[in-house]
Amino acid sequence: MRIHYKRRRMTHKFDQVKYRYNQRIRVPEVRVIDDEGVARGVMSTEAALALAEERGLDLVEVSPKAEPPVCKLLDYGAFKYQKEKEMKQQKVHAKKVEVKGIRLSVKIGTGDLEIRKKQALKFLEEGQKLKIEIILRGREKAHGDIAVQKIQEFMNAIAEHYELFIEQAPKRQGGNVSAIIGRKS
Repeated sequence: MRIHYKRRRMTHKFDQVKYRYNQRIRVPEVRVIDDEGVARGVMSTEAALALAEERGLDLVEVSPKAEPPVCKLLDYGAFKYQKEKEMKQQKVHAKKVEVKGIRLSVKIGTGDLEIRKKQALKFLEEGQKLKIEIILRGREKAHGDIAVQKIQEFMNAIAEHYELFIEQAPKRQGGNVSAIIGRKS
């Protein structure tokens, strides 16, 4: 009897930026901006933490790469919630571009080539990228240059309709010849 081990699907949280706050800030001095947005200047981390505790807020490092790092006095929980909300919004509004595949052959007929061309134009109209591919079989492997030429001809036929950019020029990889193109906006 075979034993199956189920792999747990990892549900990834949004790619969050980790912010250091309060005692996790390890630099000797920081530039402080208070809760009203007024710059308090450069002060020691201990003094900034004391100021944050006095006001009942957290000291959050918002720009760690600055010299010295910039910290704000604010409620860390609300700040983290707001950043997660912004990340979700960015993810919702991000345009997903897929790479659609069009497979040709060295001995493709004109009718089939026209069908592939119509499909490619439809994909480009939708804003997708195209991977044009020819898989070489048998004796075709000795004549990869013909496959490259066939892909180039196909790209020229599409270029009559749209202005294209070539992400990857026709190139041979083992028994395949492929190119990736997209439509210029």
